[in-house]
Amino acid sequence: MIDFSMTDRQRELKERVTAFIDETVIPYEKDARATSHGPTDELRVELNALAKEAGLFAPHVSEEYGGLGLGHVDRAIVFEAAGRSPLGPVALHCAAPDEGNMHLLEKVATHAQKEKYLLPLASGAVRSCFAMTERGGAGADPSDMKTVATPDGAGGYIINGSKWLITGADGAGFSIIMATVDDPKGKSGPTMFLTPLPAEGVKLDRLMDTMDSSFTGGHGEIVYENLRVGPDAVLGEVGEGFRYAQVRLAPARLTHCMRWLGGATRAHEIATEYARQRHAFGKPIGEHEGVGFMLADNEIDIAQSRLTIWHTAWLLDQGEHARHESSMAKVAVSEALFRIVDRCVQTLGGLGMSRETVVEQLFREIRGFRIYDGPSEVHRWAIAKRVMRANRT
Repeated sequence: MIDFSMTDRQRELKERVTAFIDETVIPYEKDARATSHGPTDELRVELNALAKEAGLFAPHVSEEYGGLGLGHVDRAIVFEAAGRSPLGPVALHCAAPDEGNMHLLEKVATHAQKEKYLLPLASGAVRSCFAMTERGGAGADPSDMKTVATPDGAGGYIINGSKWLITGADGAGFSIIMATVDDPKGKSGPTMFLTPLPAEGVKLDRLMDTMDSSFTGGHGEIVYENLRVGPDAVLGEVGEGFRYAQVRLAPARLTHCMRWLGGATRAHEIATEYARQRHAFGKPIGEHEGVGFMLADNEIDIAQSRLTIWHTAWLLDQGEHARHESSMAKVAVSEALFRIVDRCVQTLGGLGMSRETVVEQLFREIRGFRIYDGPSEVHRWAIAKRVMRANRT
């Protein structure tokens, strides 16, 4: 049975989150603590406290760790509402990279690792980062990873290498590091490691200036020089890093879609209201086909994006891996949302180029979405490979 209606609980959650974002979070968008490298930790903590008071904090985290324990379809509804403001996911503590890291830790970490890392992260006491991408190497193709973890002879490892475009690196309380274990006497291969931050052997070399500005801690370049970690730092099993990356990335691609759909919808609302109020050539500009058709196309893209997200979320709730569907959603939704915000800038004209509204920021943020968590071209390549296989399971 296919049913696209929301339950009473889902509708109530959507209304509560929407009201919280519109009435409490949006007024913070002009706060000086919302910097070009993302909202500061001071602002994040303040917004987190407000979300906790509203009973909306960490909606994706299991109740065992203090969250609301929402499934993927429920998250689609709540995250979209949260995404109405670039600060919304930060306030609800469901922004990247923390949201994906919490999901990964719940699925893969040992009890001791959950106590040490997941509990403080889920509570908002610390932030985290996920270090995989490398300059000129591992990124869209993680098999080209140069960061190496060498056994130290006592059960631990020494990590050397560098990462860049690491979201949230500045001020993170811990990091998940992807490195290749090189062990002639044992198991080798791509492996995830946990390390508290700051740590001897980890240097935040610089913060990078990027077109987006919604992630706390910005994007940094990190150097690892003889970082020593113990055997208890291995997340999961040695050599299984790429498999665990899929545990994290398939749902994370979809949650990006959820959040930015909320942002694109708000941009469409702003552009639509402007098209009603702004007159040219004797009538509201929205009544001219050049503008009216752009608004109509926005409506189409919003509806199709939401249905794509909900379908993939439903598959995840059924226990499916949904890698194929999440790749399709990442491409279709990221490109549709960019078309939406691009049309909104065009509809607003000169106003759309300014920072008088949030549309200009959403345009920048959503353009980046077409690149991170796999650019469209890589996902199309992966989709095509599956299509060409006789057995696609």
